[in-house]
Amino acid sequence: MDARMMSVIVDGKRYRTEGAELLASDVNSAGTSKEQLGRNTFLFRTGKGSYFMQHQTTWTGEQDSLTPLAREEAFRVFTELPTKVLEYEEAFPGVKIEDA
Repeated sequence: MDARMMSVIVDGKRYRTEGAELLASDVNSAGTSKEQLGRNTFLFRTGKGSYFMQHQTTWTGEQDSLTPLAREEAFRVFTELPTKVLEYEEAFPGVKIEDA
């Protein structure tokens, strides 16, 4: 399953899947979510460096949604999603990674 085209305005800012860069998702190689429950999550970064999450559903009575994320929240979501499209350093440019 691919991310669907979506455009939402939140607090005066437009978030669009078209033109945004996909960073990670829970879609596996078979094209379904790990749980195969008819729901998928995608993490994006806009061209201006803002992050947002798209939730898709195939369930009757549920709607797709798009949620803006602070960079710290996007870090968390990125680490939780199993399918990475980009490496961490590419997904979060300028963030210094230190050894523990």
